Amino acid sequence: MPAPKQRKIALMGYRSVGKSSLSMQFVEGKFLESYDPTIENTFKKSLRINSTDYELILVDTTGQDEFSMFPSQYSLDVHGYVLVYSIENMKSFEVVSALYNKLVDITGKTYFPSVLVGNKSDMFQCREVSAEEGRKLAEKWKATFLETSAKHNIAVAQVFQTLLNDIERADGNEKPSCSIN
Repeated sequence: MPAPKQRKIALMGYRSVGKSSLSMQFVEGKFLESYDPTIENTFKKSLRINSTDYELILVDTTGQDEFSMFPSQYSLDVHGYVLVYSIENMKSFEVVSALYNKLVDITGKTYFPSVLVGNKSDMFQCREVSAEEGRKLAEKWKATFLETSAKHNIAVAQVFQTLLNDIERADGNEKPSCSIN
């Protein structure tokens, strides 16, 4: 039996947008009500998609802003990016755009597998960023756009499933659309 394919994914975004909550919900099926600022965490999850075994390594980064130094380890050996903002925080949307531009500068690539995530969709009554704004930005990047709620586990697995499909496509290992077993 072949060893699982290892895929490293970095979750990036402004502070308090739910990067850790998305990781925890995907890996452990839990949502933590309390918030402790993340220094940096790594989560691992094994899964099988279309008879291929994967070991996902999720690097849950510390919250960034547009002026943060960009640690080079976030661009080394990373296969794909989950760029997260909160739909209730316009500043987080602006920061995620700045982070994307830093990734383009550092990697020297105009395309890399990524998913733009508008998190906290359960907070729609406080919305500052429309779904249309998210969709337009993702189109510009040639990225997938999803709105999620880590709290209610809405579209969380879809974020990572979609990104894994994009990573495989970018690696030339095109597979039909897949589902997690």
